[in-house]
Amino acid sequence: MLSLRPHHTTFPRTSPWLRWGRHAGAAAPHCLSAAAPALALETAAGPGSVSFPILVNGCTGNMGLSVAEAAVLRGLHLVPVSFSSREKVKKTIQVGQTDIRIYGPSAREDVLSSVADEFPDVIVVDYTAPDSVNSNAELYCKIGLPFVMGTTGGNQQLLYKSVQDSKNYALISPQMGKQVVAFVALMRIFAEQFPGSFSGYHLEVLESHQASKKDTSGTAKDVIACFEKLGVPYDMNRMVKIRDPEQQLEMVGVPEEHIEGHAFHLYHLTSADDSVSFEFQHNVCGRSIYAEGTIDAAIFLHRKVQSKDSKRIYNMEDVLREGYMR
Repeated sequence: MLSLRPHHTTFPRTSPWLRWGRHAGAAAPHCLSAAAPALALETAAGPGSVSFPILVNGCTGNMGLSVAEAAVLRGLHLVPVSFSSREKVKKTIQVGQTDIRIYGPSAREDVLSSVADEFPDVIVVDYTAPDSVNSNAELYCKIGLPFVMGTTGGNQQLLYKSVQDSKNYALISPQMGKQVVAFVALMRIFAEQFPGSFSGYHLEVLESHQASKKDTSGTAKDVIACFEKLGVPYDMNRMVKIRDPEQQLEMVGVPEEHIEGHAFHLYHLTSADDSVSFEFQHNVCGRSIYAEGTIDAAIFLHRKVQSKDSKRIYNMEDVLREGYMR
């Protein structure tokens, strides 16, 4: 039986990673580009399409910028402010027809209060830093700004408590890729309906992300938990985590243009006698799947706020169930 461990730098030809290269060359997602600047809000909504103000906190990062660009393409009104973790920042970035002014942390409350007054229907999307999750959420709740939290990390229990205590509206999800969320939900149903059905099997888990991702994939952890319910024990220390660009290009098959932004996962199951094997795989190139999912989440949350729904905290599975998707 092939046994792969995180410290390996070479892989035999029987490795699932080598077979992966035949499938992994996904077409690059459409690249969004900034158009000419303007001082007004973006107004690209077509006839009959939903449109409301959206503030993307974290536009200085790749994910936040991708979400802002996706918002423009969907015809939402991009509020021309965002925030940086650095105090002394003098920066404006262009997204579509909008100039977005970047403010330091000390200006957050005053600026957000002004936004709430000027754009009472605004939805905030947060893609900042893990250590800002709780302070940002508390501020959104204090001012009464419904928000989509895409940033992972922070104290999740405190995050939910802040929303519950304030009766604010929020959609919280560590994974915004709709199809990936659907896959994990399907695996959860599979495990609940057929517990122990893979007893005796051996599991290998391999994941590849950009070098800047230091932690273990949360999606991989969720899927592993499903396999454990299916009867397959797994030691998390055995997971193979690829962060080396050369290995990602040559072994995993990540397109070169997506080395700095990808999420490839492979779950390989083998029976005790090696006579049967199963593979589950999901590969993501770029950030468009997360950006589009985030906009779907914002549209979903906006409708819930407008309808004064009694439920206040949602996740991406709620979005999937109600079909508020592109």
